[in-house]
Amino acid sequence: MPTVIHLSREDVLAQREALLRRAGLTYEQLRDRAAVYAVTMDQLMLWHTIEGLDYLLSDE
Repeated sequence: MPTVIHLSREDVLAQREALLRRAGLTYEQLRDRAAVYAVTMDQLMLWHTIEGLDYLLSDE
């Protein structure tokens, strides 16, 4: 059975910012580098997670 996690919008935004700090890049830098595969595997995984969070945030 899937696990459901309930987070507030503020929690999601804080998690997104923490992921960007971990990547060591701004959102725009990470987006642009991921588009041309000029990132490490860890940064690419962080980018995919950020994209997912952006999707969730856009639904509100």
